[in-house]
Amino acid sequence: MGEDAPDDGAGVSAFTLIRPEGQGGFVLLCDHASNHVPAELKRLGLPPSDLDRHIAWDIGASGVAMRLSELLDAPAIVCGASRLVIDCNRHPDAGDLIPAISDKTPIPGNRALSEAQRAARIERWFTPYHQAVDSVLAAQAALGRLPMVLSIHSMTMRMDGVLRPWRIALSSHHDRRFVEPMLAALRRPGDIMVGDNQPYDLDPAVDFSIPYHAMRRNLPYLQVEFRQDEVIDPAGQERWARRFATALAEALPVT
Repeated sequence: MGEDAPDDGAGVSAFTLIRPEGQGGFVLLCDHASNHVPAELKRLGLPPSDLDRHIAWDIGASGVAMRLSELLDAPAIVCGASRLVIDCNRHPDAGDLIPAISDKTPIPGNRALSEAQRAARIERWFTPYHQAVDSVLAAQAALGRLPMVLSIHSMTMRMDGVLRPWRIALSSHHDRRFVEPMLAALRRPGDIMVGDNQPYDLDPAVDFSIPYHAMRRNLPYLQVEFRQDEVIDPAGQERWARRFATALAEALPVT
C-alpha cells in the first residue's frame, strides 16, 4: 500500500508514498503531515507540548489525505518531517524554510544555522519528498494522464485569539477554473462557511508545492485547508474526506 524513503534511523522516512498505482485522476500532496523531529535535533529545544501544536504540523491533514487516497484511488505523497524541521511548502531559498520563529514561538534549534546544516536538512527531508512527487507525476504523464493535484492542509481554529469561522477553505491564485465550481459544491448544503482565499491565498512567491509541481506542468490543482478541530480525530477525517470527495465528483466534469 505504501512505499517509504530511507528512514532516519528511528524508522521515520522523508515521505510515504501511498497507492502509487492509483488511477483515479488525482495526485495528493500533504506537505505538513507529520510533527516528527529527528532525535539528533533534540526536539529543536522545544517542550513536547509545542510539537503537538499547529506550529509543528497540520493536525489531521495526513488522515484526510490518506482517506482521500482510498476514496479517489489516487497516489498520495505524505511528508515525514515536522514543518519546524523544514517546511516542504516553501522555496529552498526562503527565509522561513527552516523557521526561527513560528506563531510567536521561538524555535531554538533553528537559530543561526550554518549553510552546511541548512543544506543537510534540505538533502535529508525536502529533496526526497519533492523527488517522490516528481516521480509520481512523471509516471502519470508516461501513461498519458493529466491528474489534478490536490494539496491537503489544515488550519488552526483560532489565530491571534480570533475564531476562524470557515470549516474548510480553498486557496487559489489566478486560475479559478476549478475553485469556483468546487466552492459552489461545498457551499450547496448551506450548513457551513467555506473560505475563499480565507485565511490563506495561494501565492507562488511563498507557496512551493503547487506552483512547482502543478502550475509549471499546467496541471489542474486545488489547495484545501480543513479546520483542525473538524479533522482532529478519525471520525472527523472520514466525514470531511467523504464530503470533499463528494464535492469533487459534483464540481468536476467527468473525463
